[in-house]
Amino acid sequence: MTDTVTVPDRPAQPVRQLLAASVGNAVEWYDWYAYTFLATYIAAQVFPADADDSLVPLLSTFAVFAVGFFMRPVGGLLMGAVADRHGRRAALTVTILLMGGSSLLVGLTPSYASAGLLAPVVLVVARLLQGLSVGGEFAASTTFLVESAGPGRRGLFSSFQYVSTTIGQLAASGVAALLVSSLSAGQMEGWGWRVPFVLGAVLSLVGFWIRQGAHETRSEEQQRAPKPRLFDALRHHPRQSLLICGITAGGTLAYYTWTSYLPTYAELNVGMDKADALLVGTVSLAVFALLQPVGGMLSDRYGRKPLLLFFGLGFALLSVALLRALTGSVLSLLVVQLAGMVLLTGFTSISAAVNAEVFPARVRAAGIGFPYSLTVALFGGTAPYMGTLFKDLGHPGLFPWYVSVLCLISSVVYLRLPETAHQKLDR
Repeated sequence: MTDTVTVPDRPAQPVRQLLAASVGNAVEWYDWYAYTFLATYIAAQVFPADADDSLVPLLSTFAVFAVGFFMRPVGGLLMGAVADRHGRRAALTVTILLMGGSSLLVGLTPSYASAGLLAPVVLVVARLLQGLSVGGEFAASTTFLVESAGPGRRGLFSSFQYVSTTIGQLAASGVAALLVSSLSAGQMEGWGWRVPFVLGAVLSLVGFWIRQGAHETRSEEQQRAPKPRLFDALRHHPRQSLLICGITAGGTLAYYTWTSYLPTYAELNVGMDKADALLVGTVSLAVFALLQPVGGMLSDRYGRKPLLLFFGLGFALLSVALLRALTGSVLSLLVVQLAGMVLLTGFTSISAAVNAEVFPARVRAAGIGFPYSLTVALFGGTAPYMGTLFKDLGHPGLFPWYVSVLCLISSVVYLRLPETAHQKLDR
């Protein structure tokens, strides 16, 4: 799908490259998910129910439900452009510092009682920066990971995108759970909720230090070439941009449904105990992280399309049956969630490689970042909302069909993709 060039200077330390991308990505997602897990404590301090100012509930809705996902496409475009113009390592440095700064800002956000309207404004700014950082991180780290891989290992390196994402999610969940179990309710509401964000800022500095030792992955030819403009990827490669949307739509919906929303779905529809649902979700995520390198290696040997079709057609055919198999027992949820994780691996383990193989090196990061993050915002970020909406409308059984249809649409895209696993990557 892309022209190829000879790369004279492949990095000599692929493990260091892998570590630089993975550790930084894990820290990024730790910070992002920490906000999700502690949102109720934050809301109580920053968006109190008895606030006199009418803007407070509006800002609450804006901050919690919209800002992060709204900024991710912007971050994908802007940070992708930085990666294409100034180098992958430069963009990774910016994103990790942005996330560290925004995490610290969340941790230092004043309460509404002490600062009034300034408190929600500060939090909204912090979430804007977090969304910008997360959107940019995917664009830069995806490109960096795949370009760092040696021959026949792009799928394996690609898989660490979701290994590190899942580690970050588990770490955020673990830290939040530890604090909730160790501190009193008053301590959590007073200062305990701030601890994970200050810790995230410190971890960001560790990620920054590791990334400083990484090698730039653009070839010397690309570094000397004229710098692309902000919208060059969309202007000159509209078909590839639409391909990224089609590749991602079913995958992001299935990912957020199975990794984030499924415990809540089980609670709402079959009366699953919340604690049991969260435990099953944690175990499933740990297994999911272990599956990613397996999927990546299989794709390097047998190709990307078999795994993508395994995922897409698997969810298209089985989503309804799997979600209807939930009975309220721990075993049923574990089986359903693990089955979905196995299918999902066909997408998540190689999505970074597939996306990178669609675009030429000159506009690869921005080309991936904007359409991918936009699709995630439209379909992945809205998965819990859609599931709850179908429930509220009295038709909860429609949500599995929604997942199934979108995965079928993505499967049609996968069928038409040329196989790129064994082609040289434009660098």
